[in-house]
Amino acid sequence: MIKVLIADDHNVVRQGLKNIIDQQSDMKVSGEAASAHELLEKVRKQPWDVVILDVTMPGKSGLDALKELKIEKPKLPVLILSMHPEDQYATRVLKAGASGYMTKETAGEELVQAIRKVVNGGKYISPSLAEKLAFHLEAPTDKDPHEMLSDREYQVLCMIASGKTVNEIGKMLSLSVKTVSTYRARILEKMNLKNNAALIHYALHNKLVH
Repeated sequence: MIKVLIADDHNVVRQGLKNIIDQQSDMKVSGEAASAHELLEKVRKQPWDVVILDVTMPGKSGLDALKELKIEKPKLPVLILSMHPEDQYATRVLKAGASGYMTKETAGEELVQAIRKVVNGGKYISPSLAEKLAFHLEAPTDKDPHEMLSDREYQVLCMIASGKTVNEIGKMLSLSVKTVSTYRARILEKMNLKNNAALIHYALHNKLVH
């Protein structure tokens, strides 16, 4: 029996995933976590076969949690689930050690297949993402400005670009307005941009937001 641990801060999402998984005769959701902290605690206490992790969690992000998980349990497969289009986060999470990436829109059809694949040591990505990654590997090594950002800076960039205010971002990420403003200033400096309008234009031009 495949023991699954689901980490997502939305109860309705956890229940939806649980319904899909528990219909299978060979897998069972044996644990749930609503935060990165809770996830790490549960992983330390008992063995799991696979973790399904939401990339945007309050407080410590799913990406941060993934990095910690990979240090403590390098062999534990982690399947990242995200509401963001795969272009935004997929390459980052795969580089950070995730075994697969899927959007919440496609989870209904792909989840069971993805779990089986990563538990057996494989990687799960969509065909369109596989194509993008192959192209990315062949592309010249000059990095785009947004690739120089830390994961948290990148997350703040995508949120500003999708129209969120500093206050809204602070609430969603459990950060103070001052901290978010510091991230914003750092992003503008690293990317050599003057203001939010330039940042939004850059994000749209590079298809970081849709």
